[in-house]
Amino acid sequence: MQLAQRIGSLRKSGELIGALSFYFWEKIVVPEKDDWLTEVETWKLICKWEITMRIVDFCFRNDKKSRFKKLITRNRLYRFLSFLKGILTSDFRTLKDQINRCLQMKKSPLIPTGIIICIVFACSCLFKNESNSPDGGAALVDFNFQIKPILSDRCFKCHGPDARNRKAGLRLDIEESAFAALKDNPDGHVIVKGNPEASEMVKRIYSTDPQYMMPPPSSNLALTDIERGLIKKWISQGAKWKKHWAYILPEKQALPKVSDASWPKNEIDYFTLAKMDERGLEHAKEADKERLLRRLAFDITGLPPSVEQVDRFLNDKSPDAYSKMVDEFLASPAYGERWADYWLDVSRYGDTHGYQDDLPRVMWPWRDWVIKAFNENMPYDKFVTWQIAGDLLPNATKEQKLASAFNRNHKISQEGGIIDEEYRVEYVADRTNTFGKAFLAVSFECSRCHDHKYDPITQKDYYSLFSFFNKVKEFGFVINLATPDPWMPIIKKDLEGDLKFLNASSVLLTDKDTIRQMVMVDSPGIRKSYVLKRGAYDAHGDEVNPNMPASILKYDSTYPRNRLGLAEWLFDPRNPLPSRVIVNRVWQELFGRGIVQSSEDFGNQGSIPSHPALLDWLAVDFRENGWNIKSLIKKIVLSATYQQASNSSESAREKDPDNIFLARGPRYRMNSEMIRDNVLFSSGLLNKEIGGPSVKPYQPEGIWEDVSVGDKSGFRGEKSYIIDTGNKVYRRSLYTYWRRTVPPPSMITFDNPMKEMCEVRRARTSTPLQALVLLNDPQVMEASRVLAYQEFQNSNMSESQMIADAFRRILTRKAEQKEIDLLKEFYETELAKYKSDKKSAIALLKVGHFPQNKNIDPSACAAMMLTIQTIYNLDEAMTKS
Repeated sequence: MQLAQRIGSLRKSGELIGALSFYFWEKIVVPEKDDWLTEVETWKLICKWEITMRIVDFCFRNDKKSRFKKLITRNRLYRFLSFLKGILTSDFRTLKDQINRCLQMKKSPLIPTGIIICIVFACSCLFKNESNSPDGGAALVDFNFQIKPILSDRCFKCHGPDARNRKAGLRLDIEESAFAALKDNPDGHVIVKGNPEASEMVKRIYSTDPQYMMPPPSSNLALTDIERGLIKKWISQGAKWKKHWAYILPEKQALPKVSDASWPKNEIDYFTLAKMDERGLEHAKEADKERLLRRLAFDITGLPPSVEQVDRFLNDKSPDAYSKMVDEFLASPAYGERWADYWLDVSRYGDTHGYQDDLPRVMWPWRDWVIKAFNENMPYDKFVTWQIAGDLLPNATKEQKLASAFNRNHKISQEGGIIDEEYRVEYVADRTNTFGKAFLAVSFECSRCHDHKYDPITQKDYYSLFSFFNKVKEFGFVINLATPDPWMPIIKKDLEGDLKFLNASSVLLTDKDTIRQMVMVDSPGIRKSYVLKRGAYDAHGDEVNPNMPASILKYDSTYPRNRLGLAEWLFDPRNPLPSRVIVNRVWQELFGRGIVQSSEDFGNQGSIPSHPALLDWLAVDFRENGWNIKSLIKKIVLSATYQQASNSSESAREKDPDNIFLARGPRYRMNSEMIRDNVLFSSGLLNKEIGGPSVKPYQPEGIWEDVSVGDKSGFRGEKSYIIDTGNKVYRRSLYTYWRRTVPPPSMITFDNPMKEMCEVRRARTSTPLQALVLLNDPQVMEASRVLAYQEFQNSNMSESQMIADAFRRILTRKAEQKEIDLLKEFYETELAKYKSDKKSAIALLKVGHFPQNKNIDPSACAAMMLTIQTIYNLDEAMTKS
């Protein structure tokens, strides 16, 4: 609790005020009530306590006649504290009246006149400060950030956009309806601006009559006293209405004033520091150079920095040393792989079709294009436009057509007996849902069967978007192992032209070889689109045409009614969503949490931005800089906010445990790909080849057999998982073969999404299975063995030096002596064990495909292998901090 912490720190200071504070808290406040503080009450109590301490301090400093000291020595402390308690527990206005009466008295048997004067002055400050509290005083209540979330959670279900479930014909999600006269009482209004007593809403939310109160008891919803107070106050202040924050065009606000103008390194820091100041938080110190470089390297490239890069950075004393490393990482080919990895989640990429048969497909050429696009820093608007409608661009090239394969990443069925049209509709719906989540952070899928219950999206809006993707000549059922139509042939000659970036030389060996790549091809007039009643494929309602919700941005008549027009609508300068959405997602990838935590949902049920002005500033800046992703990343990582150390004071962690207000650097478990790639990189095993077909690294035996369909000949697809040979098993995790029904188990254990639908934010869990992966995964064990070989090959190094070197290669930083001593002790224990049991040592060293080095003592090597594996199992090895 914030107040208890403040009092504790005062007590530790050893001052009389601190002791008084502790006495007051322990003897008077706590015994009365231990569950009495709501969030707002806590704020008020802290505010009042600050004033109380000012009074006490004033008394001590101005007690020329020692009245205050006499008061204490005469054992009247309790009476005085009881008076002070009135400041904390009384209503503000009542307290003010009491003090006025005190001032009219000639003598006060308890309180010296100086104290009374001080109290009056302090309370006048307190009344002024009260206006800044969450529910009191004259501070303006913001509709978007304080009122609308309450309405959305408690009211929109019955009084929102969904016409079918709307009660009493009342809508509270649009201004005209909320302020209109009541349907059954023309003289009454739900909300009367400036007059809460005449507002039906206020009457009902304060009522205790089950037949009259809102929300009704049957809804199992209720308002808190604070929420009722906020609504009442908002109405009394004029009930100013605003469009939903996400649908308002972002604007750059002036940089806020901050407490420490020397701290910000760029504009971002003014916004974050202003929030810290508001909440009494202090920014953390800058992270040490080794940890900062490790964080930066993983964020930009998905790989750790090399020892050479770390040494160069540590030795570079120039003021732009850090900036130079940022540029170096952004220029690395690994940058494209790291950010393509995120985009595969968004695009629901998989190497198989999904559903029961889950037969293989070819989609990796599109993945190669995504890597290329990121490495070339293709502007985001162009990057997305090609994926939505590359095939519709004038004189579209093969590369632009390949980009449109984004829309074909959905699951496809090759099962006999299915209804063709039913599954075809599912494919179109998948593209529709993906568009809404990926580019707008809007949950369109909620409107497939009925009008959205919380956001202004009707079922007609859903199928109007659906119709953009409904012109493809495709089928719900595809013959076994056939490439679903439409597809584009890729031949060897293409590798010399538009598609020269493809790593396809191992596939296109002759001029006759062909890769059949699924793409988008519209056939004008192929079919009409209809509202589907309750979402059923064969229940046609009204016919619809391509269109988008006017609540976001009206679809201009100048846009063509196809996917290319949809892309133009998306990146219209008047569209408030796309820049906000992608800026928030990049922020999420760098800090572990978006400015809007619900990065998949910017609607009424989504999270409110923690730094709305910062989000808007970045969104506008991103557009002004040509939708430049690398520029956005560079701006963020160059900020002082990003460069903070991840550790902080206990007080800061108590005030902001989730680091929402960024008073310290990010700290969270890395993605499964980064954890595995760190193992490969630090051991020297990593195969840095870019692109190409997916590979099959180590995986437990027998998993595929349990779910595969077909006889032993495997004519319907792949029956067994066959591990690749050579250095293919050491490719980056980005290239791991992804079978949708049986995804790589170690990656799923570390919360990799299933890739069956668009995902923009990964979950982060901590389970015992994750520890078991790092202890038993052949890849981790093999990497530990290979790194042990490398350490022993340097005959000039002692065991302690070997351990220190491995530690640095894995964790980037130099180990402390106590860390080396602990690991050395573990090494010696294991060495003694394996010296007495060489057979076990030899058996342990057989893990993995990498050749064994029989010139090294197996006992020593096995012991060093397990010591290195221990380092890989440290929290620090899988945590970005």
